Amino acid sequence: MATPKFSRPKITFHQDLKLRVGEYFKSQNIARSGNIDLFIKAGIMVVSFLLLYVHLVFFTPHWILGLIECLILGALTAFIGFNVMHDGAHGSFSDKPWVNSLAGMSINFLGANVFMWKTKHNVVHHSYTNVDGVDDDLNARPFLRLSPSQKKFKIHQFQHYYFILTYSLLYLYWVFFTDYKKYVTRRVGIVPIQKMKLSDHISFWGFKALHLMLFIAIPVYMMGWVPWLIGFLVYSLFAGLLLTLVFQLAHSLEETAFPVPEPVSNCLEDEWMIHQIRTTANFATGYKLLTWFLGGLNYQIEHHLFPKVSHIHYPALSKIIKETCKDYNIPYLEHQKLRWAFRSHFRHLKILGTA
Repeated sequence: MATPKFSRPKITFHQDLKLRVGEYFKSQNIARSGNIDLFIKAGIMVVSFLLLYVHLVFFTPHWILGLIECLILGALTAFIGFNVMHDGAHGSFSDKPWVNSLAGMSINFLGANVFMWKTKHNVVHHSYTNVDGVDDDLNARPFLRLSPSQKKFKIHQFQHYYFILTYSLLYLYWVFFTDYKKYVTRRVGIVPIQKMKLSDHISFWGFKALHLMLFIAIPVYMMGWVPWLIGFLVYSLFAGLLLTLVFQLAHSLEETAFPVPEPVSNCLEDEWMIHQIRTTANFATGYKLLTWFLGGLNYQIEHHLFPKVSHIHYPALSKIIKETCKDYNIPYLEHQKLRWAFRSHFRHLKILGTA
């Protein structure tokens, strides 16, 4: 399957929205990248992670406190991913490229690889959101059926019951399998990855070895096999659950579209920006604390339309985008409550598994 093409714009929505957003930054005289508030937040999360890691590994607490700290460490892993790595990998954390590179590399210390992530997320997911066969985020086969165009298996009739367990395995699967698969096959699904330089190869294997040492070898040496295994599973499963849920609540819903290219021309129906709006939804944007922890990824529409803009600007951009969508009669998908988005995702899985 070749990557599909987008239709040519028939309306000026794309140009008009870009002009309005550009005018906002110009009138406010602010950069599109992060600011001191983001840097402070990143510092708090990274320092908290390091202190908690040291306490768990070198000052092993009582097992009850230890399990609680493992959960918090898993949450911090996800929050660093949302707030630091994500903006850094998109080049929006700072106006300085070397700072963005450093922020993006935070994912390397946590076990994954930023080079592979950029292809999977920046290139593939952001270009072909919810297009089955291209968007690798839809590929949870055979355990889950996330798109109507995917083949249904008998096990899928129960997927709305066991999806939480499947989601929790993401971090382990990502760190210990899919990164290596991409490295060996040199592709993300049907999309080839960029040719890796020698420094990319060294970085891949070097950080993978560092992760094994920091999260397996040293903890096992300090605590023993059984305490390490229990703690590592609690940490990894909780991180995986948080990481997966945030992205699924934005794309795999009853309301979001799952476009299929026209067979002959291999073209998608909409222009790119409208495609992003139809395949993406916001959730719980009225909760500032949740937005703070999630790195603005509950404003997923704003992120998909302007991925090179830091998440600190999403609340302001959402007002502009909503107004522009209204002017062009384009539906703006949003769930005001977190539980409403979760319910929509649950029903989406149930329908795909039983219909």
